[in-house]
Amino acid sequence: MSSEPLNSRTAAVIPAAGRGVRLGPGAPKALRALNGTPMLVHAVRAMARARAVSLVVVVAPPDGATEVRTLLSGWLLPETLDGVEVVVVPGGDTRQDSVRLGLAALPDDIGTVLVHDAARPLVPVETVDAVAAAVRDGAPAVVPALPVADTVKQVAAAAETGGPEPVVGTPDRSLLRAVQTPQGFARGTLAAAHEQIAREGEGATDDAGMVERLGVPVVVVPGHEEAFKVTRPLDLVLAEAVLARRRITDGF
Repeated sequence: MSSEPLNSRTAAVIPAAGRGVRLGPGAPKALRALNGTPMLVHAVRAMARARAVSLVVVVAPPDGATEVRTLLSGWLLPETLDGVEVVVVPGGDTRQDSVRLGLAALPDDIGTVLVHDAARPLVPVETVDAVAAAVRDGAPAVVPALPVADTVKQVAAAAETGGPEPVVGTPDRSLLRAVQTPQGFARGTLAAAHEQIAREGEGATDDAGMVERLGVPVVVVPGHEEAFKVTRPLDLVLAEAVLARRRITDGF
């Protein structure tokens, strides 16, 4: 039996039920191969390497939990997880539903929850631990983020479908940040957001945004350029290049 006090452990929830249509037809995005290994496996390993994380909950497609469980058991050897437990639960129709189901699967001694996109398979361990540490230090919600490099324009709807969109504003990009994952939360804060914010349409895709709607403060910690989201085929090329560099410099 663990000697840790109640609500002291940190868990990572990885919603992996999406289809990833922008990568084209085929397997769900999380199961696409990156350097011969499914992206989901890379994402789980990234969470397991973090010093803070002791449990990873993978939320599979509603009818695919057995398939994902079998996949992970073939790729994740116990000695490579350093004592981190990995469990798989079936998800819902939307990301919001899946995160809620992942939360419901957590044991009582989890006090800090990290929600991580399976499509961000290369997030460095330092970023994961920085987010978890900020929550443990008292922040109810934490997101890693990078400054925005491009000028951003706010537009209004086009007069006709496919027509030019009128620009209505140019936000000061020095005040803008591109948010990454894992996003970290005090468990009670995230649970309250999922209890109180009803799903609308395709559901929320940003858990921190749900917390903001409750009036709870969210803080930003520095993100990392390697925590980018693999969404388009070109992103796969970049991810392969990052892995190739890591094999040379880090040995994995």
